[in-house]
Amino acid sequence: SKSIPFLKKPAALDGTLAGDVGFDPLGLSSVADVRFLAEAELKHCRLAMLAALGAIVQDIFTFPGVSKVVGSEKMTGVHDILVKQGAMGQILLWVSFLEVFGTLALFETLDGKRAPGDFKFDPLGFGKNAQTRERYALAEVKNGRLAMLGFGGMVHGYFLTGKGPIEALLNFQSLK
Repeated sequence: SKSIPFLKKPAALDGTLAGDVGFDPLGLSSVADVRFLAEAELKHCRLAMLAALGAIVQDIFTFPGVSKVVGSEKMTGVHDILVKQGAMGQILLWVSFLEVFGTLALFETLDGKRAPGDFKFDPLGFGKNAQTRERYALAEVKNGRLAMLGFGGMVHGYFLTGKGPIEALLNFQSLK
């Protein structure tokens, strides 16, 4: 394997998907379809990039009217308030509605009719040629993987310190 030289490269990972460098130490690619795994990874990458941005924005800016609902709470505190008020049920309903379309797209992916994560949504025309499309697909996966780690760090930092990401950076104290 290119990513872990002392491990054998998994047969299902042939390098055709964006971000595929043969890293599969748990052998998941031998249990599930690689296209399904890539679709799931892209979905989580996109959500993590939005979540990381949202965590940073709410540390800097409060939208009008939001403070009436959640007060001065941030991150997980907002989640807890919205659960108590029932707003998370509305979000769950909306996400469930979107998952119907995602499931239909997943079937197309598994049938080989579309690439994982490709919804043909490119209003600005960034992917006009194949080389640019491949570069952006790889960048999306790499940035998404970083966002998943980064957002996890932001949430854990909030649990430990009660501070959002910007406040934590401004009040950073090294471990001595």
